[in-house]
Amino acid sequence: MANLMNKLFGFKEYHFDFIGKKKILYIIALLVIIPGICVMIFSGLNLGIDFTGGTIVKITYTQDIDIADVRAVVSDMVNQTPTINDSEDNSFVIRTEDLGDEQTKAMVSALEELGPVDAELTRTNRIGPTIGGELLSNARWAILIAGVLMLLYITIRFKFNYAITAILALAHDVLVMLSVFAIFRIEVDNSFVAAILTIVGYSINNTIIIFDRIRENTGYNSKQEFSLLVNQSINQTISRTVNTVLAVLILLIALLIFGGDTTKNFVLALTVGMVAGFYSSVFLVGNLLNDITKRFGAKAGIARSAKFITSKR
Repeated sequence: MANLMNKLFGFKEYHFDFIGKKKILYIIALLVIIPGICVMIFSGLNLGIDFTGGTIVKITYTQDIDIADVRAVVSDMVNQTPTINDSEDNSFVIRTEDLGDEQTKAMVSALEELGPVDAELTRTNRIGPTIGGELLSNARWAILIAGVLMLLYITIRFKFNYAITAILALAHDVLVMLSVFAIFRIEVDNSFVAAILTIVGYSINNTIIIFDRIRENTGYNSKQEFSLLVNQSINQTISRTVNTVLAVLILLIALLIFGGDTTKNFVLALTVGMVAGFYSSVFLVGNLLNDITKRFGAKAGIARSAKFITSKR
């Protein structure tokens, strides 16, 4: 059993030809991104009230109330799927699409029928489209600033071609997350933005590890073809990447199955992003770096035509 686990998860060097199969790997990435982009162009994302505006109701009961009962009452009175958060003091924060005053009063009255309510703690607020637009703009700026800072950092630590490669890989991860949520019409809210920033930070870590190994191998054998060095470096680090991603995915899947409804979209976004980040770090980064280096680094003598690694063995 120990030998089997070591073969599956042990740190060892593989000999997969990532560079030689770049066309297939690129196509697989595009098969997810292109449909998602088409859906976003024609239908857009399913934005939650954090971005579109809506109504927020906070209601506190003086006895235990099941969140399922609250959800059933609210769902019957709204068109979009509501977001409901509960706390230990029997308080519920309900987010719905923008409701009129009469609709809001009717919903509060229906909720009060579930049990005795602390009237002093009951609150209703409306988020206008302007505030939602500002949140969406801030989310875009947060992602853009993170990308620019990473571009500068990687350029300083490595080279500009490495930085461009990393940004393209991160763009793949973000587009995959957006595509999945757009295709399946899953609601996008502030937690989705937090998930994107989390994945950007996590994915860049795997990419930096591969970049470090490429630089290290280049120093040991600078005369070897760059494409072969890239291929070798990815194979040397793939065990670590797989083990790390599997450990996180096990936790995320457990949260998806046993976690509450309030965190489900966030955890789902993390899961999709984790898979996308693994794919880009292992299967795309090497090919992107090799292609960019061949195109813009040929004069430096560090890039030559890519060949199958198997032909060299």
